[in-house]
Amino acid sequence: MPRPFVAYLRVYEPLSVLDAPLAAKVEKALETGPVLRSEAGDRERELWLRSQLRQKLLPGESFDVMTISPAEVPTSEAARVGPGPLVCPLDLRARSAAALVGFLASSPPILQDAVLNLASETVRARASAVMAELSAGAVHVISTTWTVPLPWFSLVDPAQRRVVLASAQDDPERQVSWRVAMADARRRVARALKIVKASLGEDGPAKVLADTGRWLEHFHPHSAVELDYGGLVQLLQDKDLLEDTSAADVNAIVDALENGDAEEVALRYETLREFWGELARRERHG
Repeated sequence: MPRPFVAYLRVYEPLSVLDAPLAAKVEKALETGPVLRSEAGDRERELWLRSQLRQKLLPGESFDVMTISPAEVPTSEAARVGPGPLVCPLDLRARSAAALVGFLASSPPILQDAVLNLASETVRARASAVMAELSAGAVHVISTTWTVPLPWFSLVDPAQRRVVLASAQDDPERQVSWRVAMADARRRVARALKIVKASLGEDGPAKVLADTGRWLEHFHPHSAVELDYGGLVQLLQDKDLLEDTSAADVNAIVDALENGDAEEVALRYETLREFWGELARRERHG
């Protein structure tokens, strides 16, 4: 079975800065072994399906953690990461609760009645209670299916892309990702937001950037941020992965907006539209 076609934005915090209850959970999870990047999507799907088979509203209390070393995170001279280990709780239960709250806010009552076997007020109360348990006030992972929100690329340095190819397109070790120090990510998103708002207004890309910037502020400044194509790499040939210029294109668009270069913006956007439009077509047609 293919891995879920999901991309991720993750925050890894220093274990030493976590509050005592969360640190205890993380340390216990690390004793049994962290979740590998290549296994994260399958692990999340397993826990979600298990909860649905048991007719539970949310996944159980299973606590899973990913981890990386500060040495694996490129930094500018103005940024610091660590000390290690850097840990990223998957927060699956809280993420599921947040998704439920979003579903209740955006879906019509008739659809809610068809999907949920409880009153919407009960579902909202349970989901909100789970989200309130987050010590940082935010989940460490946000994800999207079938695509990557283009504003996310403004957080990373295009030159720091990590590409791992493999013998098969569905090999779990195959990846495209970037890592960036939290201080650098915050600086980059703040600059992009200022430029995009001035050029395009507060909706669309600016809203994504604003929401992302607020999310990053929940975490320790010596954390690391990871943008990971996750299971999306299964949809792309090696040639496509190697020739993908999405991060460079988005950062070039920000620079072009700042310089008033409309021709460069249009050229770069067309490249992005062609690349990500193909994945959108595959989603629509299965």
